[in-house]
Amino acid sequence: MAEDEFFRQQEAEITEHYVYSSLAKKASGEEKKILERIAIDELKHYNILKKITKREAKPNWLNVYAYSILASIFGLTFTLKLMEGKESTAQETYNALMKKAPEIAEIFRDEEKHEKAIIDMIPEERLEYISSIVLGLNDALVELSGSLVGFTLAFRNGKIIAMAGLILGIAAALSMAASSYLAASEDNKKKPIKSAAYTGAAYIITVLALVLPYFVFEDVFVALALTIFTMVIIIALYTFYATTVKGERFLPRFVKMLAISLTVALISLILGQVINELGGSSVQ
Repeated sequence: MAEDEFFRQQEAEITEHYVYSSLAKKASGEEKKILERIAIDELKHYNILKKITKREAKPNWLNVYAYSILASIFGLTFTLKLMEGKESTAQETYNALMKKAPEIAEIFRDEEKHEKAIIDMIPEERLEYISSIVLGLNDALVELSGSLVGFTLAFRNGKIIAMAGLILGIAAALSMAASSYLAASEDNKKKPIKSAAYTGAAYIITVLALVLPYFVFEDVFVALALTIFTMVIIIALYTFYATTVKGERFLPRFVKMLAISLTVALISLILGQVINELGGSSVQ
C-alpha cells in the first residue's frame, strides 16, 4: 500500500511539472520565471520519488490540457489557486510518508511553504478589476432576473419580454459602465476605460444569457424556468471563481448572492401578477 502511495504522488508530481511548464509558456516576465521555478521543483520531487519506487511514471495529460485551457479562459491566478487547493491533502500524505522515507521531508517543505508563497506573489490584471466585474454581474443578475420574472407574469408574450429585457439590459449595461468609469477616475490603481469595459462586458454577457431562453422557447414559463436556472449557474460559477482566487469559502457567498437574487425575483413575480390582473395580459 505504501508503495502505491509513493507512486501516486510520483504521478502527481510529474503531471504538475508539465502543468506548470505549460502555464509558464502563457506568462511573461517575472510570472514566467516563477512558474518555471515551480516546474523545476515538481520535477525534482518526481525524481526523489522515482528513487524510492524504482519506476517511471507518466503524467496525466488530461489534467495538463484541462489546466492549460482553464488558464486561457479564467487566468493564471485562478488556475494556480485551484491547484493549490489540493496541496493540503498532498501535505498530509507526505507527512505520513516521511515516516517510511525521510528523504520525503524535502518535498514536504516545498509543498508546505515554497509553492504557495510564490503563487501568492503572482499578480494578474483581471483581479484588480474584480470589483468592476462584481458590479456588472450583481446588478445584471438582480435587476434583470427580477425584471424578466415581472415581465413574464405581466405580459406573457415571449417576444415582448425578450425585447424589453434586451433593451433594459443594454441600457443598464451602458449606465453601469459609465458609473464604473467615473468611480475608477478617482482611483489611481485602476484605468477608467478598462474598469468600464469589465463592468459593461460582465453586464452584457449576463443579459444575453438570461434573455436567450425567451428567444428560443414559445412557452414563457419554460423560458422563465431556464432563465432562473441560468441565473443560479452564473452565480455558482462566478462565486466559485471569486472565492477560489481570494481563498474564501464558497457556500456562504453563494447562498448570500442567490438569496438576494431570488428575493428580488419573488417580489417581481408578485408585482407582475398584480399588473397582469390589472390588464397587463392584454399586451400582445
